[in-house]
Amino acid sequence: MRLKSGIWVAAYIRRCGVEGVFAAVRRRGAEEAGAVFVIVNRLNGTADLYGPAPQTAFDEAMPFDRAFVSVMKESPAPESDVEAFIAKESRFDPDVWVVEIEEPSGRHFLDRVLR
Repeated sequence: MRLKSGIWVAAYIRRCGVEGVFAAVRRRGAEEAGAVFVIVNRLNGTADLYGPAPQTAFDEAMPFDRAFVSVMKESPAPESDVEAFIAKESRFDPDVWVVEIEEPSGRHFLDRVLR
């Protein structure tokens, strides 16, 4: 069974805190199953953006794990491009979650990032 989005986000924020990295929910989505986007703000005008991996990325061995992909063509991307993407996605899907962390080196603490 897959963790509810609200529980996953709370655990992710705690994980970032344990690593000494500031993390905050910028947008609350649907508690049960809202898509989660993670912004890694590099504090220099650029950011990385990770979003849900496509369904084709899941296999039978781990069908319920959350997996992420880098969303932007260029990474890190200008913050303005990341913000424009999030604004567009939020209009398309009002149930999305947005979590932002501040990490100059780009560490993201996501367990599964697909390239």
